[in-house]
Parts: sequence; structure tokens; C-alpha cells
Amino acid sequence: MTARNLQEILDQAGNTVELLRNSPVGPYVYPVVSPEFHNWRSEQLAWRNSVVLMDQTHHMDAVYLRGEDAFRLFSDTAITSTKFPVGVAKQYIPTTPAGHVIGDGIMHREADDEFIYVGRSPAADWLLFQAETGGYDVDVEVDRRSSSHPLGTAASRRFWRFQIQGPRAWEVIEKVNGGPVEQLKFFHEDHITIAGVRARTLRHGMAGAAGLELWGPYESYHQVRDAILEAGAESGIVPVGSRAYPPAALESGWASAPLPAIYTGDELRAYREWLQPDSYEAVLSLAGSFVSEDIEDYYLTPWDLGYGSFVKLDHDFSGRDALAQIDPASQRKKVTLEWNADDVKKILGSVVDVDGPQYKYLDLPLANYGYAGYDTVLDADGNQVGLSLNNVGYTANERRVLSMGTVDPSVPEGAELQLIWGEPDGGTRKTNVEPHEQCTVRVVVSPAPFSSVARAEYQAGWRTGFADLAPAQ
Repeated sequence: MTARNLQEILDQAGNTVELLRNSPVGPYVYPVVSPEFHNWRSEQLAWRNSVVLMDQTHHMDAVYLRGEDAFRLFSDTAITSTKFPVGVAKQYIPTTPAGHVIGDGIMHREADDEFIYVGRSPAADWLLFQAETGGYDVDVEVDRRSSSHPLGTAASRRFWRFQIQGPRAWEVIEKVNGGPVEQLKFFHEDHITIAGVRARTLRHGMAGAAGLELWGPYESYHQVRDAILEAGAESGIVPVGSRAYPPAALESGWASAPLPAIYTGDELRAYREWLQPDSYEAVLSLAGSFVSEDIEDYYLTPWDLGYGSFVKLDHDFSGRDALAQIDPASQRKKVTLEWNADDVKKILGSVVDVDGPQYKYLDLPLANYGYAGYDTVLDADGNQVGLSLNNVGYTANERRVLSMGTVDPSVPEGAELQLIWGEPDGGTRKTNVEPHEQCTVRVVVSPAPFSSVARAEYQAGWRTGFADLAPAQ
């Protein structure tokens, strides 16, 4: 019988871990945007050394909330403080009744009763479900990410969304504006006019320098993009492609794709019955060397992901009671794992070693091979002390392979651990996993963010471990 929702898929499958580990969905795709405009190495270097134009138009969902209960919907589902003035954006992190993270993204407050969520599908789906079933007086519109496999179908969004980032970003911003632009407080919003188009702005930051995220009507996409590139020509502006863009999270310390913790629990059954059989949660792939029979072993708390300081118990929200019982000192902590260069060479070299072992292909600059990735991390005695999470890749700015991780609180910065790379038993049936052998990679526990520039200059937030209005995506 064809399943009508996620719950029926799980019931038919029997074992949720096996279902997700063998999902045929293929790799997570950043759609529409060209993979490279120059080359991904130069594009990465440009956001540290000059200025880049990043195109975020197509890979995120947008949910528009309007109505007298719009703020209450946000408050009831967010672990963050409800102090949220108009004209400001902040991190949006919903949790399950058991206190595990569903997803994250950015929530913009456009008016007293008007909000816009931008981010990945898990948090968007949770918002939509609550809006439809929770008795809220709110109007909802959703603009889903562009198709990963359009097969000739033209992409269209409600808004284009760009970022101008890097040390020379502000000179480009002021040139395209035709005059000075006030540098508002971090994550505050305003307006700008570009080539006659009035657009919204969000004060952002990347590589430790001031920049802006901008969005406006999609029909003006080419008009605005061309104007930005023309204005930035003297400053050496570089458009960033979809290959270079994702590893930016490794420099800035964002664990981008935790498994949404919604596959178990009677309280969430109605949600699973609401989720469509082609939803993100139903088709996502689970990858990595960490394997457990219990899907709950893949669930993560806010502290695991560096969001612990965001938990504010000053309001009622889904998961509040469970989070109130947690001792933060007992929780794992988010770190960056720096891969040993010789071990990286061993993995890369295996592709041309005719007689030797074939290790899991390490695709650069982004080596993720599942929507949600979990690799086992061991100490010198072979005890599991953490997990390497989905972000695995190379940054040309640091000339290192890095991964985001979460480790036991007793593990000190600077400790050398062992990461198991590749899946057991030759790999799963995922379509993008080739037969391979596992290997051990030495990793050094390092700060998050890894970039010294970002650590020194970022506004306090989830990147640096202090609660505040914060960047994402």
C-alpha cells in the first residue's frame, strides 16, 4: 500500500534508522546557482580578502506569517527570548516536547503581526503544522526552495536574496546605493535602493567584516545582480557559486543539518501523520560511520549544537519543561574538528591506488554524502566521546579539511581524537555511496568558529557561544 504520510512510511519500514540510512534520494543539492563562476578556491579566498556576492535565492524555504497570533506562534515554538522588536531578525530554533532540536533558521519581524522565516525545511514544516493545527489566528504563505532537479522547469521565487560580504563589502554597498549607508546594529534591518529597486537589508557579517543580506522582488533579480557586480568591479567583487558557498559554515561554526528529532514520541504522531510522503523528513538520507538501532541516538539538544545559551525559560514553549531539567554542564559541546593532513592525503590518494584500499570518496570542497551526517569520534582508548556532524569540507582560507562536531564536556580543546570515516560493511544502499572501506582520521579538537578572524570579530551569537541576535544559513 502506498504510504500517505511519514507515519505510514515508518510503520511500513519497521526500522527508521535502516530506512533513512538507505534512502535513495541522492546528495543534497544547492539548486539553480552555478557551481562555479571563477573557481571555488578563488571564490572562498575572496570572502576573506576582498568582497563577494553570494546568491541565497534558491536553497531555502520561506514562510510568511501574518495575523494577531503571529507573535504567539513564534513564542510558543522558539527556545530563544521573546524580546523581539520590529525591524530585527533572530535565530529561530524549535524543539520537540522532549527538548531535542527540530531545525533552525532565521526569523525576521517585519511588523507587530508580521514575520518571515527563512531556512531549511524542518523548522519551516514545524511552523506550518503548528499554524494549521494549533488554533492560531494567523495567515500563512510558504515559498518552498527551488527544485533540486528541475528537469527544464524554470525556477521562480517570491524574492531574490543576496549577500555582499567581505572586507571591502561596505564600499560596494555604498557605491550601489549612491551614497552612505548607515551601519546598523548587527542583525537589524533597513531598506536600500539598487538600480531603482527598493530592497530590504539585514546587517550581517562574514569573515569578520560588516556586510549586508538583501532581498527584493524576484522579477528584478537580474537587474539588481548586474548592478551589484558592476558597482563592485573596481573592488574586485567575486560571485560565489554553489560549490564554494556551503563550506563557509565550517569557517563560521554552524552545524547546518541536524537530524530533525521527530521520528518518535506519541506527542509527535499527529505531526508525522501531517508530513507528506515526499517531505524533507520522509526522504532525507542519514550518512556516516555512527550506526545505532535507535533513531533517538541521533537526536541532539541545543547544547550539542552550540545553542545552549539561547535557551530562555522566561516563556512557555514546546520542550521548555524538558530543557529546564537539563544540567548544561553535562551536555556535549560544539567544536570544530581539524583533520590531520597526512590522513587526508591517504584518503585522497586511495582513488589512484590500484592495489590498495578504496576509502569513502572525500569530495572537495564539500564532502557531505547525506542530508544528515554522523561520524563516530573516539578517544585514544577507543571510547566514543563525540560525533562529527554533517559539515565536512575544505576551506581554502585555512587550507584544511574541517568538520563540525559535538564532544563530551570533558574533552579539552587541543585534544587529538580519532574520527571513523566511511560507512561500515562497505557502505549503504544510498545512490551516492560507492563500495569502500572505513579508515581512521586523526582530528584535533579546535574552536568553533575555527577562523581566528571570525572568533575575534564576530558579534556575540551562536557562532561564538553567547546568546544574542545571531546569524545563520
